[in-house]
Amino acid sequence: MEVRIKKLRNEAVVPTYGSEFSAGADLYACETEDITIAPGETRLIHTGLSFEIPEGFGGFIYARSSLGTKRGLAPANKVGVIDADYRGEVMVSLHNHSMEAQTVSPGERVAQLVIAPFLKAEFTVAEELSDTVRGTGGFGSTGK
Repeated sequence: MEVRIKKLRNEAVVPTYGSEFSAGADLYACETEDITIAPGETRLIHTGLSFEIPEGFGGFIYARSSLGTKRGLAPANKVGVIDADYRGEVMVSLHNHSMEAQTVSPGERVAQLVIAPFLKAEFTVAEELSDTVRGTGGFGSTGK
């Protein structure tokens, strides 16, 4: 699948896959200097890229496991969503869950992008919904 990108700054890095079977492509920080993120703080990290995601697909920004596990850095919104009609710069909203300040350097891998298809739902108001074994059981109801 071809996904067209536009480099908004010369130093922007085209996303790369870490291995042959990687689902996510690494996104890189496109900053002019180090960005320090204090404990509990969220900062927007520029990628310097905009994307033309094909219709029927979305771009989903996930944490890099090494950043989350080793440094406590993960997307503040858990999963970022890039819609097919968005053409602005993609930025990663990184949150520092650790107890120490963390520094993100220019060119550092900050998140991973997965391009995936989705189904568009047509929502219909109904008077009743079909019965299931679970019914209206909420959080934790399947563990009983």
